[in-house]
Amino acid sequence: MKMDAELLHSPVVGLAEEEEVDMTDWNLPLAFMKKRHTEKIEGSKALAQSWRMKDRMKTVSVALVLCLNVGVDPPDVVKTSPCARLECWIDPLSMSPQKALETIGANLQKQYENWQPRARYKQSLDPTVDEVKKLCTSLRRNAKEERVLFHYNGHGVPRPTVNGEIWVFNKNYTQYIPLSIYDLQTWMGSPSIFVYDCSNAGIIVKSFKQFALQREQELEVAAINPNHPLAQMPLPPSMKNCIQLAACEANELLPMNPDLPADLFTSCLTTPIKIALRWFCMQKSAKLVPGVTLDLIEKIPGRLNDRRTPLGELNWIFTAITDTIAWNVLPRDLFQKLFRQDLLVASLFRNFLLAERIMRSYNCTPVSSPRLPPTYMHAMWQAWDLAVDICLSQLPTIIEEGTAFRHSPFFAEQLTAFQVWLTMGVENRNPPEQLPIVLQVLLSQVHRLRALDLLGRFLDLGPWAVSLALSVGIFPYVLKLLQSSARELRPLLVFIWAKILAVDSSCQADLVKDNGHKYFLSVLADPYMPAEHRTMAVFILAVIVNNYNTGQMGKIAVDRLRCSLVVSNGLYELVIALSHLVEQYESNFCTVALQFMEEEKNYAVPSPANSTETGNVTLGRDSPAIPRLRSVNSYTNLRAATTARTLNKSLQNLNLNEEGGPAAFSPGNLSTSSSASSTLGSPDNDEYLLSFETIDKMRRVSSYSSLNSLIGVSFNSVYTQIWRVLLHLAADPFPDVSDLAMKVLNSIAYKATMNARTQRILDSGSLTQSAPASPTSKGTLIHQAGASHRSKRSSSPSSGSPPMPGASSSSLTNEVPKPPVREGPPSRLPYTPTLGGQAPHSQQFPRIRKMFDKGPDQTAEDGDEAAAHRSFISVSLQTGLCDWSAKYFAQPVMKIPEEHDLESQVRKEREWRFLRNARVRRKSQHITQRGVTRLDDQIFINRNPGVPSVVKFHPFNPCIAVADKDSICFWDWEKGERLDYFYNGNPRYTRITAMEYLNGHDCSLLLTASDDGALRIWKNFADQRNPEMVTAWQGLSDMLPTTRGLTRRVSIYLDRSKQGGAGMVVDWEQETGLLMTSGDVRVIRIWDTEREMKVQDIPTGADSCVTSLSCDPQRSLVAAGLGDGSVRVYDRRMGPNECRVMTYREHGAWVVKAHLQKEPEGHIISVSVNGDVRFFDPRTPESINILQTVKGLTALDIHPQANLFACGSMNQFIAVYNSNGDVISNIKYYDGFMGQRIGAISCLAFHPYWPHLAVGSNDYYMSIYSAEKRLR
Repeated sequence: MKMDAELLHSPVVGLAEEEEVDMTDWNLPLAFMKKRHTEKIEGSKALAQSWRMKDRMKTVSVALVLCLNVGVDPPDVVKTSPCARLECWIDPLSMSPQKALETIGANLQKQYENWQPRARYKQSLDPTVDEVKKLCTSLRRNAKEERVLFHYNGHGVPRPTVNGEIWVFNKNYTQYIPLSIYDLQTWMGSPSIFVYDCSNAGIIVKSFKQFALQREQELEVAAINPNHPLAQMPLPPSMKNCIQLAACEANELLPMNPDLPADLFTSCLTTPIKIALRWFCMQKSAKLVPGVTLDLIEKIPGRLNDRRTPLGELNWIFTAITDTIAWNVLPRDLFQKLFRQDLLVASLFRNFLLAERIMRSYNCTPVSSPRLPPTYMHAMWQAWDLAVDICLSQLPTIIEEGTAFRHSPFFAEQLTAFQVWLTMGVENRNPPEQLPIVLQVLLSQVHRLRALDLLGRFLDLGPWAVSLALSVGIFPYVLKLLQSSARELRPLLVFIWAKILAVDSSCQADLVKDNGHKYFLSVLADPYMPAEHRTMAVFILAVIVNNYNTGQMGKIAVDRLRCSLVVSNGLYELVIALSHLVEQYESNFCTVALQFMEEEKNYAVPSPANSTETGNVTLGRDSPAIPRLRSVNSYTNLRAATTARTLNKSLQNLNLNEEGGPAAFSPGNLSTSSSASSTLGSPDNDEYLLSFETIDKMRRVSSYSSLNSLIGVSFNSVYTQIWRVLLHLAADPFPDVSDLAMKVLNSIAYKATMNARTQRILDSGSLTQSAPASPTSKGTLIHQAGASHRSKRSSSPSSGSPPMPGASSSSLTNEVPKPPVREGPPSRLPYTPTLGGQAPHSQQFPRIRKMFDKGPDQTAEDGDEAAAHRSFISVSLQTGLCDWSAKYFAQPVMKIPEEHDLESQVRKEREWRFLRNARVRRKSQHITQRGVTRLDDQIFINRNPGVPSVVKFHPFNPCIAVADKDSICFWDWEKGERLDYFYNGNPRYTRITAMEYLNGHDCSLLLTASDDGALRIWKNFADQRNPEMVTAWQGLSDMLPTTRGLTRRVSIYLDRSKQGGAGMVVDWEQETGLLMTSGDVRVIRIWDTEREMKVQDIPTGADSCVTSLSCDPQRSLVAAGLGDGSVRVYDRRMGPNECRVMTYREHGAWVVKAHLQKEPEGHIISVSVNGDVRFFDPRTPESINILQTVKGLTALDIHPQANLFACGSMNQFIAVYNSNGDVISNIKYYDGFMGQRIGAISCLAFHPYWPHLAVGSNDYYMSIYSAEKRLR
C-alpha cells in the first residue's frame, strides 16, 4: 500500500514505546503468499559461462635458449666479487665450460619437466640467429594451434637494446649478434609464452608490445590497400595471446648476492619450494628457528608430488596459497586465463607471485604481460611463513632423531576461517578468500568430509556462490569425487551437484561423459538415503537428460526398482524434478511405468470392445484386442496405450460438471455442461447473455471440419474429454492459462485444417458444404491475445464439442492460419484449403494398391508447413513452471527465512504493521465502547469513475476499494485523493459482485468475484506500481441468473445488466484460510486457499440463489440468505445431506444481508428488501427480535464491533440504526452549501473497526460518514 511505503522508512512513527504487538496478527495464516504467488514464473537467468574455459590450451613445446658463454662476462655488466654464480643450482666454474653449459641445460629441462612432463623440450645452447630461427619455426610447426614456451637466459651476453633486440652469438663465438624481437615474434607465432631471465628484461616486454602494435597497424593498412605486400600473404596470428614473464624492469639489474643463484628468476619459476626455503632462512625471522641452516634445508625428506611427506605438504600449501592470492587479487577473467587455462602457465604464474615477493626484497621488480596487481604484501604470505616455520622447526629432530613428522595445521585452520565466514553472515561482504583452499582440501581424505560440508553450505547461499565456486575451479574436483564409493560422501555430493546443476545445467555433458549419472542412480537405490537427497538425485538425473540427446539414447538406465523408489516419495520437489525426466526420457519412463502399473495395480488398456460407451472404461487383466504390455514393441503404440489408460483414468475422475455428478461425455451435450458456456445458460434461454470476449474464442476453434488424425475409434471418449478440458482452460480467468489453452486449440485447428485438404465428395459429385475461402493474412492464427473478435451466434455450432469429421468449415474464412509462403518457382503456390488445392481423394488412393502401402507421400510443401507449425508450437506452448520450480534447488535451504530473521527488513516491516494494527484496534475500540449516537459527519466525498456496485474498507489503512461493473478504484479517504483505478478483466456482460481483502493485517491482497463465477486475486494495488493479478480461477460454474423479488426496477438502479441476479457472493475466513462462495447456484462452495483446492460443496437445498454469506470459524457455521426470503444455517463439519441445521422462512422477499455474529452473542441478523430486520438464535427455530425499517432496501451492512447497522434505499436515503432499532442518523443530502439529494443507494459498507460508513450511489458518488467529531 502507498501509506505503508511512506511509513516503513520509520517503523516506529506514531507508536509509543510501551505498545505491545497483538499476537493475534502473528498467528493468522497468510493466503496466496507462497513463492509461486510473489515471484514471476520463470527460470533462473542462464549463468554466464565465464568459469568454463572455451579455449583451454596446452603448452606442448618448450625452447630453452641459454646464452651463457661460461667463463666470459659480458662487456656491459660489472659483477661484484663475490657474486651470484649458480645457474640451475650448478656452479659453472666447477667444471669445464662446455660440460657446464650442457649440465645447466639438462637441469633446466628437468626443472621444467616437473611442471609439464609431456611437453617436447629442445635446448639451444649458446646459439646463433639461424639456430634460434630453426628451433622456433620447428616448434611452432609441430605445435600447430597449441602454446609454445620460449625461455631465454641472457646472463652471458649484453643487455637488451632499446631497439628491441636481444643478443646471441656468431658461429665462432667471436661476436655478439643482435636478434630482433620482431623476428622472434614471426618465428614463434601465437599463442606463445616468453620467459626472459636477464638484466633490463623489461625492455624486451615493451619492445614486444610495440612490435605487436606495429603488426596490427600494418594489417589494417593492408586490408584497405589491396596492392600492399601483406595483402597477398596469409593472415599472421595475433600477438594478443602471447604471455611474457621478465625478471626485472627496463632499468634494473639482476641481484648479485652470492647467497642467491644467478638465475634467481628462473629458480623462482621452476624450483619455488627450494628457493623459498633458502630465502626464508636468509631472513632475520629465521633465527627464531634454531638449528636450521642452508645445508639442512637441502635434506628435507619427501617428494614434491607426495602430500604425505614434508616436502610434498609444503608444495601443496604453497599451491593453495598462491592460488588463493591470485583468485582474491586478479580480475576473474584474467585469473581464468592465467591460472586455469594451461597447467604449465598456471604453475609459472603461481611461482611468479613468489618471484615478485623474493626479488622485490632485492630492489628488483619482475614484470609480466598481462600485468598483475602487486601481490607481494598479501596477508596469505604470512600463513606461508608460518607453515614454513612449523615445518623447519621439526627438521632437526626428524633428521637427527627420526621422529615422526607432524602435519601442518594450515588446512584445518583455513577451513575454520571459512566456517567463521559462513557463520558470521554474508550480506554485503567480499567473497571468502579461503575458497580456493577448500578446492585444494578436497584432495585430502583427512579433510574431505569437512570441506564438502562447508562447500555445500557455501553453495547454498545462492547462485552467486555457485558461480564463484565454479570460477575458482571446483568443478573437476567434485566431478572426480563421483568415482568415490564412500557412503558418507553421498549426501554431500548429491547436495553439491544439485546446486551446481540448478544454476548451470550445461554440466550435464560432463556427467554423462564420465558416467557420473551412475553415482546418482546408486543413490536412488540406497534405501537408507534420506528422502530429500533422493529427491535431489532425481532432479540431477532430470537435468542430465533434459534436452540432451546422448542422455536420452540409452546411456541412463532407469529400472523398475529405482522407478518405484522415486514414486514412493511424493514430495513437491520430486514432482518438479520428475517433470524433466518424464518429458525428456519418455520412452524408457513409459515402459517402466506401464510395467509397474500393469503388475502392481492391474490396470488394463482400453480396447475398442470396452470403449464403445463414451466415458467408460472396463477394467480387466487382459484385453482381447490389445496384447500384453510386455509384448508391445512399437513405441508409438505404447505411447498411445499410455495416453488412453492414464487419460481415461484421470479425466473420468475429474468432475467437470462440478455442481452435480459426472456427466456423460459426448459431443452432443458438451455445450451445456461446459463451465465456460453454461455459466451463461443455454443459447435458447431468454436469460442467456453471450460473453463474446470469452466464449467466442472457443466457438471459432470448435467449428473446424476435421480431427481425423486425433480422434480414433478406441480413444474417442478420451479426446472428447481432452477437448472439453481445453475449452474450460480457454475460458479461464487467468490470462496466461487461457492464452496457452488457445494456442493449443489453435494448433489443433491448424492440424484439422491441414487434414481437411482431402475433401469428401458425395456420390452425386457435389460438396455438402462450400469450401472456405483462402486465407488472406500470412501466418495469422485464429486467436490473437487481446483481440476482441466477434462471431455471429448462427455461424458456429456448439462450443462444447470438438471438431468432428464432416462438420461445417464455414467459419474458416479469414481466420485459418495461412502456412508460410516459400519463395520458389511460380508453380509452387502456397496451400489454400480449397478443393483445387489438393488432388481428389480417389486419385490419391487408387482402388488397387499394395496392402501395406503408406498411401500418398507428403509433399515438400506439407513438410515445410508442418515443420513451421511445429516450430511455432514448440516456442509458444512453453511455460516457465519447470524452470521456475527448479530454482528451488538453487535457492538457500539452510538460511533462516527473512520473515523469521529478527534483524531482517521484512521482519521489521511486519512488526511495524502489526503495531499499527494494534493501535487501530485499541483506538477504535475506545470510541465504540463509549457509544455512537450519530453517524452523519461526512468526512469524504468524491465522484467515482463508474457507478459503485461494491465497496470495501481496508481494515487498517485509510483506503477504500470501490468496484463498478468491471473496474476497481482505490481512494485515500483521509487525503481525499484517488490512488489507483484498474480494469478487473472480467468479460463483457459480466459484473463485479463481491470483494474481500485477504491478509488485510499484513501484505494485503484484493479478491474480486464476478457473476460469471470467476475469482481474481490482485496485488500491488493502491500504490505507484501497476496492479498485478496473483491468480484467478473459476470459483463457481453453472451460474443460473435469477430475478430479484423487487422487480427489475432495482436492477436498473444497481446496474445489474438487466437481470438483477445475486451474482457471486463470498465470505472470507482469515483464521482458517477458507473462502466461502455461492450466488446464482445451488451450492455453497468452500475453497482452501492454502491447498488451492475445493474442499467442500454444501447443497443449499433451495431452488433460489444465495444472496448473502456469513461464517463463524469458531463454530464451523455458515449462514446464508437466499433470494426466496429464507435464511439457512449450515454446519460444514457434517455431510452434504445433514449439514443444513436450521432454516428460517420468516422473510417474505429477497434477503439483502445475513450476518452471523461472532461469539459471545452469536446471533444471526438478516434483512430483506421489505425492510424487516430479524434476529435469530441458531439454537431456536424462530426469530428472537424483529425491527421494521423502510421498504425498498438495496444495501445493508452491520458493524462488526459497534451495535450498528445501516440501510440504503432506492428512495435516495441512508438510515443508521442501533441495536434497539432506533434511528441515530438519517442521511438524505450531501454536505455543503449546494448540498444535493443523494442518489439511489447501490452499496454501502462499515469499516471493520472505526465507526465509518462508506456509501455508493447510482449518481457515481462515493461518500464516507463518521461519528461525531467530538468522539474522534
